[in-house]
Amino acid sequence: MFTLFRRVFFAVLLLSASHNLLANNADTQPSLTELSQQLISANYKEKAALADQIALIEDDQTIVILQALLDSRLYYVKSNGQLLLVDSSGEPDSAQDAFTLQAVTGLGKRDIKKIGVNNSLRVALRSLISRAQISSKHKSQRMAAAQNLLKSSDDIDRAFIDQALQRETDNSVAEVLHLVRALMQLKADQTEERIEGLTALDGALYPEVRAGLSEFIRSFSDEEKLSRKNEYQLAQTTLTDIEKLVSINGYIENLYFGLALGAVLLLAAIGLAITFGVMGVINMAHGEMIMLGAYTTYVVQLLMPEHIGLSLVVAVPAAFLVSGLVGVLIERGVIRHLYGRPLETLLATFGISLILQQAVRSIFSPLNREVATPEWMAGTFMINPALELTWNRLYIIIFSLMVLALLALVLKRTLFGLQMRAVTMNRPMASSMGIKTGWVDALTFGLGSGIAGIAGVALSQLTNVGPNLGQAYIIDSFMVVVFGGVGNLWGTLVGAMTLGVANKIFEPLAGAVLAKIMVLVFIILFIQKRPRGLFALKGRAVDNG
Repeated sequence: MFTLFRRVFFAVLLLSASHNLLANNADTQPSLTELSQQLISANYKEKAALADQIALIEDDQTIVILQALLDSRLYYVKSNGQLLLVDSSGEPDSAQDAFTLQAVTGLGKRDIKKIGVNNSLRVALRSLISRAQISSKHKSQRMAAAQNLLKSSDDIDRAFIDQALQRETDNSVAEVLHLVRALMQLKADQTEERIEGLTALDGALYPEVRAGLSEFIRSFSDEEKLSRKNEYQLAQTTLTDIEKLVSINGYIENLYFGLALGAVLLLAAIGLAITFGVMGVINMAHGEMIMLGAYTTYVVQLLMPEHIGLSLVVAVPAAFLVSGLVGVLIERGVIRHLYGRPLETLLATFGISLILQQAVRSIFSPLNREVATPEWMAGTFMINPALELTWNRLYIIIFSLMVLALLALVLKRTLFGLQMRAVTMNRPMASSMGIKTGWVDALTFGLGSGIAGIAGVALSQLTNVGPNLGQAYIIDSFMVVVFGGVGNLWGTLVGAMTLGVANKIFEPLAGAVLAKIMVLVFIILFIQKRPRGLFALKGRAVDNG
């Protein structure tokens, strides 16, 4: 019994001593705060060593500190050494405590200083951050870590990548890690491993893969090109296949940009298809209706600075009403006196366009105005590593089709649409049936101008807003209407998309100016064969022609 008691007593003493030893070691190990503070006075070599130690600390703020250091957003207060996180502008107003994330106020630019990094330290930091993130529970962090490793895996060994692959459950992250492993295999000593890496890289569209293959091919000496002929040819074939896929993605991107341009032309030309195609009025002020819609968007955002996303939604009906009202005033004041005299209509509306441009210059100044893009329209979405498309263009394509569908519904299913078509087909008969043809003309002109205002809302998300905004699209809009068929909405859609895609396909081959000339020549030749366009519409404008 005494022997058993003595053994238990010594075991308790041993456990107590071990606990005290571990506690002392924990106390002597520098904390995240202490190590981070040492970055202030350390040179670049010492910073790299400190970053290694910081990366080993299991703390939520570890990655925050390392990422801020990598992004050159880690500052300190000169007077007391307090570490700060500052946004990319470097303004002290955005300063937060690096550990508590509490806002720090009352600092000027001279009170803080950035902790500098160089290129070699950035490479090391990316690897360290990747090491920390690759085991994260969040897929987005693991993907970011894998992509960072793809950019630079010099400080990572193959065993680490293999372990990460074994743990990874998401296919997209695992795919990137496989590419990292394949790029590392290109530097292996064994031929079989290098060939295995080349095989794994086939069809990979990441820019880093193309850069790695190009570097691998350049590393071959003239003698090695003969002695390692199969390996060299495989590398060249792999790179060629990837570049072909990248080229195909480039064509798809041009097609997407062409459809987006076609969507803008569709919005701009729908209103013109009504005023010119249906009413027979050559409205040279149509571009200024687009400009008014864009400026309406700018004003609405000034009135709603805290709700940029909502302001764009509000701007759509506001722009329609402003441009539509101006259109009605133009029709009642000028156009109705000039029906049947197209040349005089052209000159009068050209004069109105100059008046509207000067009015905007007097109110808003000649300088361009920038309209903010809402968060839900900003950024890109990735189809594959070689093809990223912008959200704003996708929304504009969808929006333009919705406007076209709504307009078709109005013209086909409403009393106003019926009256407008009746006046278009036979004005005397419509008048004898009691239709007020004068007001139908005014509302039709207002409808076309209002839709042009909506086009201005869309254009404000693609370019700066200025007094000459509409002039860039008026000629293209007339070409769309004439090419598609005067007054035909379906023809306007086909014409807009055709011209938009044609412009974007020819631009890389011939340049922007020559591309427009080629499109114009094509339309001239086409109209010689089909004077009424793709889809001819019978009506007043056609019969008078």
